[in-house]
Amino acid sequence: MNKTQTATFGGGCFWCTEAVFQEVKGVLNVVSGYSGGTVPGRPTYREICSGLTGHAEVVQITFDSTVVSFETLVLIFMTTHNPTTLNQQGADRGTQYRSVIFYEDEQQAEIAKNMLLQVAPYYSDAIVTEVSPLKEFFEAEQEHQDFYIENQEAQYCTYVINPKLAKLRQLHADKLKK
Repeated sequence: MNKTQTATFGGGCFWCTEAVFQEVKGVLNVVSGYSGGTVPGRPTYREICSGLTGHAEVVQITFDSTVVSFETLVLIFMTTHNPTTLNQQGADRGTQYRSVIFYEDEQQAEIAKNMLLQVAPYYSDAIVTEVSPLKEFFEAEQEHQDFYIENQEAQYCTYVINPKLAKLRQLHADKLKK
């Protein structure tokens, strides 16, 4: 089995999801992008924001499976965003902000579906996270890469991303880079 694998998650604004997974031990790279749409061609951020492309803001994570499992990544994903709000994370609304796990093979699909069942009892509302096959991934524009690292003092980072990182550190401290 190849030790380097990829996982693709959408859980609201990709800046938040990217910042979370950049902290995880075994994660080698995190790229913000778009996936899940039906409009042909490479989408732009402006097109995604219209909500008309069908694409979600996602991150594609390259990870070392000997250090962190896909199952652990799904657990971190499910506990650092709200998987019970349809097409919304906080003030971000629209299908581009939906909760989705894009799987690359049947093993990832099965793991994702099982993890959804395992975490469901911890939420008072039903989980609406989609589990869908990954068809295409489009890398977002450069200004969306490493957004938190480059803009930690920005209001969005202070008020939206920092609380997510605090939750990550509280729930998953043993899985984080030093």
